Amino acid sequence: MTETDAPSGNRTPSRRYGGRDKASRSAERRDALLEAGLELFGTIGYPASSVKKICDRAGLTERYFYESFTHREALLRAVYDGQIDQVRAATLAALAGAEPDLAPQAHASVDAFVRTVAADPRRARVIFIEVVGVSAELEVHRRAVMHEFAQLIAGFADAYFHVPATDRLAIAAMLFAGGMTELMVDWTLADAPLPLDELIDVAVSILIHGLGTLDRRPGEPV
Repeated sequence: MTETDAPSGNRTPSRRYGGRDKASRSAERRDALLEAGLELFGTIGYPASSVKKICDRAGLTERYFYESFTHREALLRAVYDGQIDQVRAATLAALAGAEPDLAPQAHASVDAFVRTVAADPRRARVIFIEVVGVSAELEVHRRAVMHEFAQLIAGFADAYFHVPATDRLAIAAMLFAGGMTELMVDWTLADAPLPLDELIDVAVSILIHGLGTLDRRPGEPV
């Protein structure tokens, strides 16, 4: 039975079609829109992705779009958050599985972050390019995510270098988080991207050696 051929009498909110209840069908449509959003935002870009194009890609009518999202930017934010969730989970899992020493932890976290982003070019484009400058609200959200990753770096510095949570550490953590962001933007847009192994190696070296200097002021003896 489909939604269009359901009998008109004695309907209840819990009726099922094809073995699925209303909530399940709504969730499936939302998932289809998220996948369509990732595909279009991550290929032709957010400005070129109209609600109609998104719905056509998802195989849905526009009324179902507004069942799940108030507007197109809400879908972009949901797609972004879903991709960030995957990057965050991979990074934290890599940290948990690595040897509890400085070099393995640094390499595991950077490697997981970079390779999870690079595994899907659409993901990289959504995270680092398409969400930038869309609106003031989305920009606040994007920067909150960057600060979250910076806090992860600050925690790393505290654990392995016993660097106190000062403004110097906050600056260094944001510098690294922002640098990684711009590095991945370049990687995403490059006609001939840098080899990931080299990119990861340099980033790990900067992370380890840079954080290791924070307990000293410039000019102080090593």
